[in-house]
Amino acid sequence: MIEEIKQETDSHNRKALVALGDAFNKIRTGRANPAILDAVMVDYYGNMTPIKQVANIMVEDGRTLAIVPWEKNMVPQVERAIMKSDLGLNPSTSGSNIRIAMPMLTEQTRKDMIKVARNEAEKARVSVRNGRRDANASIKDLVKEKELSEDEGKRAEEDIQKLTDGAIAEIERQLAEKDAELMKV
Repeated sequence: MIEEIKQETDSHNRKALVALGDAFNKIRTGRANPAILDAVMVDYYGNMTPIKQVANIMVEDGRTLAIVPWEKNMVPQVERAIMKSDLGLNPSTSGSNIRIAMPMLTEQTRKDMIKVARNEAEKARVSVRNGRRDANASIKDLVKEKELSEDEGKRAEEDIQKLTDGAIAEIERQLAEKDAELMKV
């Protein structure tokens, strides 16, 4: 029973870390990264489809993304979807190729992006803590119902706290990495 609670908590923590990684990928750093377009949806014959399912996205150089839709008639829809997204990117089309030059980040934009990154990290921390709270509540219920001794309950809570501390340390590491990446000119 305790092992199930620990596994559930660990799984919850991993999901929070994956969500944080996805959120960090969407934060623009001034360098070309195909992951920035993951949230862009294209109207593909009436269905909203992720851009990476209708086009090939490549890094052309350090500051330019090249997008090649698999169907030539999809070029205008892909370009429109990129412009509609709230990423602040301006695509330019030449034939069936779409290029996106990543704009330089100003110091103020960098600071704003760091605030966004810190906000995403805080959301991940809250999620991890909520997982700990739920696990501890389950353990306390088991102790109350006499399915666990108080000592076993305390040990289980300590183990849950270790899982939580590990996840929060990983969040801090990822945040420090993203901060350094954003401040690099």
